[in-house]
Amino acid sequence: MPALSTKHNKKRPASAQAGPKTKKPHLEKASEAKAKKRSKPVTSTVAEDSAVSSEDEFSDELQEEEGLEAGADEMEATESAKNPNAARESHKAQKALLEQRKAAKPHSALLTDAKRAWTIARQKNISKEERTKHIHELMDVIRGKVKDIVFKHDASRIVQTVVKYGGQKERNEIAEELKGKYRELAQSKYSKFLITKLIRLCPTYRAEILREFQGHVLRMLLHREASSVLADAFELYANAYERSLLLRDFYGKEASLFTVTAGSEEEKERSKKGLRGLMQGLEGDRRKRVLASLKDNLVTIFNNPDKGAVAHAIVHRATWEYLAAVSEMEDAEEAEKLRREIFETCQDVLAEMVHTKDGSRVVREFIAWGTAKDRKHIVKAIKPHVERMCTDDEAQLVLFTALDIIDDTKLTAKSLVSDIVASAPSLYTSSQGRRSLFYLVAPRTRRHFTPAQIATLAETDSIRAKTSKKDDSLRAAEIRKAASEGLLQWIADSGADVARDTGGSLVVCEVMLEAEGDKSAASDTLLKALAAPYPSTDPAKPHPITLPHMSRLYKTLLQGGHFSHNTRTVERSPHFSARDFAVRFVQLVGQETTVAMAKGDGAFVVAALCEQLAEHEDAEERKTVKGWFDAKTQKVLEQADGKGVKVLLESLKKL
Repeated sequence: MPALSTKHNKKRPASAQAGPKTKKPHLEKASEAKAKKRSKPVTSTVAEDSAVSSEDEFSDELQEEEGLEAGADEMEATESAKNPNAARESHKAQKALLEQRKAAKPHSALLTDAKRAWTIARQKNISKEERTKHIHELMDVIRGKVKDIVFKHDASRIVQTVVKYGGQKERNEIAEELKGKYRELAQSKYSKFLITKLIRLCPTYRAEILREFQGHVLRMLLHREASSVLADAFELYANAYERSLLLRDFYGKEASLFTVTAGSEEEKERSKKGLRGLMQGLEGDRRKRVLASLKDNLVTIFNNPDKGAVAHAIVHRATWEYLAAVSEMEDAEEAEKLRREIFETCQDVLAEMVHTKDGSRVVREFIAWGTAKDRKHIVKAIKPHVERMCTDDEAQLVLFTALDIIDDTKLTAKSLVSDIVASAPSLYTSSQGRRSLFYLVAPRTRRHFTPAQIATLAETDSIRAKTSKKDDSLRAAEIRKAASEGLLQWIADSGADVARDTGGSLVVCEVMLEAEGDKSAASDTLLKALAAPYPSTDPAKPHPITLPHMSRLYKTLLQGGHFSHNTRTVERSPHFSARDFAVRFVQLVGQETTVAMAKGDGAFVVAALCEQLAEHEDAEERKTVKGWFDAKTQKVLEQADGKGVKVLLESLKKL
């Protein structure tokens, strides 16, 4: 039995047992670019990969056949001791049954031939020339029969392999054969992967495939299999016109009456504008009917959250177009009524919308126009997902808008700010996470936010002026105060280690400069790390001053702010005392390390220390540092001729 069981064991040997690694052969580059992935909802708990294909798995049919063979072998081994002839006869009967079942299936001979070529063509360790040869053989076998076999689970994987590794000629040939079956393919558990590949790899057929979906988009969005096909097509592969083909179903049946000849240039240009393009030239009741149809279709989606369509970008785009159209209505009361109706429909699923560009805009629009009660409900909906939102480019904009607009800062401090601060140890390692931390103490600073990001956040400013009562600077100050204590405690506990990371040093610098409160503990943590013997005796842990980003951190703190290249001056932070930091520097770092750093990599930092102390004649530490750098020491510095020494010598003269 053990020997038999190892026959079907597909486990790889452990690396220690595998022997020396063989040199990998030079393989072809994949004929397709690495499949893009949809943005994942912040509410998802399991990693989902919509682009995963099925042709790399062994087919269920092949496994079934192996199971029958294994069963026959096992029966033979068990009964051989009793009656060898009986076991042989039983095994023969099993083989005959297997052959009968295979022969009884439609296109069994074709599939047998196809699997023979497919087994080789799908391997990853063969050359391009060999794969091309087997792909051509495979194509010769299935040509003209693709539509007949594609809905079988194993045959679907065979066709996928041709699309994946074949040339554009083979791909287009398969797409042509499958005309009229695209929607049915998208709704199949196995062939949905094939239709996604055709949408991605056959751009000339893409619009044609999507047109077959027209009239069925809403039903497909609520379909378990077809939903992911539509989501991938809309978010990853379709251009503006092709997206409009899918969105048109949301506008209702009447919308098709307003379009001109399908595929004309005029239609394409109008379609690219989405709902706005469709509404051009429509007035009165017609506009209302289109908006009513769009709203009804959205309500249908939102009322079926278990189907998963709520998280798709196509639904978010349709919702944003509806809100944009409502905002342009002349009747403010009617606009508010429609906006409230759609909000009440989707208020419980808003957390599933924040991860896309349009979904983020929708939620931010609801925050901007909402009442205090609405905003509280939105905060409650997103609170469980704050950490995930902080690391998502689009979702974090919702958090920033909530901090910018909601007047109840006690609510935002308790529900949002505290969670962001608590997640700081994991957030500072990514650029998105760092932005979330920066926004608490220095919102919309050009130092850490691009003009495009600032412009996006400013989109709701005009609405905020109408719906929020608190002064913007006062709200920002209250948020900063709420975040300061936790952030400063984090730096006091682990600031030295955080600052060793390049991005972490930026966060430490910004928190030290802009946070409010007692910074003595945080300053001591940073300066104690600097007080270590210089140079470091441990190559694995270099002295902080030898790391360029940490050197900049200490220099900036000693200056009291960032250097502005526009004004050529240091912009002092009103929340940070550079004098206190300089005094503590002298007390903790000491003469030996300071002089050693001045002779090595820390000349600019020591120069900044001298500049800061020179501004305060009453500081005792000024005389102390001057005593450290006597004439003899300065002469040694001149001879060292290191980087920044001239600047340091000039600074010493000011003491």
